[in-house]
Amino acid sequence: MPRKNSVKRSSPRSQSAAQLRIIGGQWRSRRVPFPDVEGLRPTPDRVRETLFNWLQVAVPGARCLDLFTGSGALGLEALSRGATAVTFIDQSPAVIKQLKANLQLLKAPQHEVVQASALDWLRQQPEDLGVRYDVVFLDPPFHKGLVSEAVALLESKALLADNALIYIETESELRVLDLPAHWHEHRAKTAGQVTYRLFTRASAH
Repeated sequence: MPRKNSVKRSSPRSQSAAQLRIIGGQWRSRRVPFPDVEGLRPTPDRVRETLFNWLQVAVPGARCLDLFTGSGALGLEALSRGATAVTFIDQSPAVIKQLKANLQLLKAPQHEVVQASALDWLRQQPEDLGVRYDVVFLDPPFHKGLVSEAVALLESKALLADNALIYIETESELRVLDLPAHWHEHRAKTAGQVTYRLFTRASAH
């Protein structure tokens, strides 16, 4: 987790800290702002670089879901690297406003931006809507126990493609996740206070 800058908020350095750098793809090295919202912690550059190395074959052409989107770092990275479409979900009006501006600035292709609680959005999806996500980014606020319910809803609402890939980012203290038996851990790493894992989903049948 990146450390907060100790200099005063009025300094140029603190203002520049509220920017996100896209690591790879068509927008490589582009920087976009993100709002100062309590609890918002963009996935660090080094973690994103590792994650998208894991996903490099899967992302081009994929339909992606970015739950608890925050800065939009993961979904924007996916679009930059050739994802067919990304659905962004976040409940913060400030986050949604800035994300829409960033997507417009980048002239981003197919995307959907929804202002809603991620869990409420999942609960409201009709069962077997027909939309299947190939890659899901699940990066909820830490220490709130949100992963298990989000995972259960993804399955019960039939939102996952066969062989979908699911990225889960949690506090490092959370060592055991309550996941379906047909989800298999593909890769996992810990960086400071963050543990990040990539799971593959086999067909449940």
